[in-house]
Amino acid sequence: MSGSTGGAAARTALEVRGLGRQYGRRWVLRDATFRLPAGRVCGLVGPNGAGKTTMLEIVAGLREASAGEARVFGEPAGGAQARQRVAFLPQEKPLFARFTVAETLRLGRELNPRWDQELAEGFVRAGSVPLDAKVGRLSGGQRTRVALAVALGKRPDLVLLDEPLADLDPLVRRQTVAALLGEVAERGITVLLSSHLVAELDTMCDYLLLVAEGGLQLAGDVDEIISVHRSLSAPTDRVPTGPDGLPAGLEHHTVVEIHGDQRYTTALVRPGGPVGGVWEDSAPTLEEVVLAYLQQNGSAPLISPNSYVPGVGSEVAK
Repeated sequence: MSGSTGGAAARTALEVRGLGRQYGRRWVLRDATFRLPAGRVCGLVGPNGAGKTTMLEIVAGLREASAGEARVFGEPAGGAQARQRVAFLPQEKPLFARFTVAETLRLGRELNPRWDQELAEGFVRAGSVPLDAKVGRLSGGQRTRVALAVALGKRPDLVLLDEPLADLDPLVRRQTVAALLGEVAERGITVLLSSHLVAELDTMCDYLLLVAEGGLQLAGDVDEIISVHRSLSAPTDRVPTGPDGLPAGLEHHTVVEIHGDQRYTTALVRPGGPVGGVWEDSAPTLEEVVLAYLQQNGSAPLISPNSYVPGVGSEVAK
């Protein structure tokens, strides 16, 4: 997807400063700082236990932060004004199994003053979901579509989705994503989507947040994040070891991940200058970048200009 332009891109949908959540002595999320421009579809990725769900719940106003703050379109997360502009869909998709689809939408209308019945019902009908069917008898894909219809029917400006597609088969997932992205694009909605489907992120998202070890490692435009990384490879027998223990030729670059066997040595780097010598140089895929950061912690966080929060120090993608 391409990034948003114009008025939507100039606004900030979500700003997080020093956000943290502690359980006992353990921080599941710590010192997260970023801004998410309005109108973007942002993938939120990280290993289990990295704090993704916790972050979404804090932004939705369902959980209090132990440190820092989150603001939704300038309003404190969890406040009355922010809640009206946010829709949150957790992974378990809380729907009443005994309700019909029509009754589910009617409940949404009664609970949400900004409710758009035409939007919600149209989203359900487009998926060939019978309005008189009991929710408990729907397929996984149909339940997901109803849950998304309830979220969209609220007419939110920010939609938070926690692994909403994990239980769907690939075809249904593709159809559901297409329908969701169509509504998002038409209405200028901002989406923050937690997902383990790393291979599919580049078809869904134009923005990325990656959390690991309780902290933020990557934040920004997908294209910008990819552009400041290079994928390197060389025959192992042609790569001597440098004085710092790294393969020769990498001493001036930030090495995110390196892997070698008897035949080839590969590396993902943030170049500090031209890459030469024995190394073959190519642009990485988004999946390669994400997996490298998930597998190898310790690299300095990288915050692209669109995600940078003034006054907070982090390396900025250029």
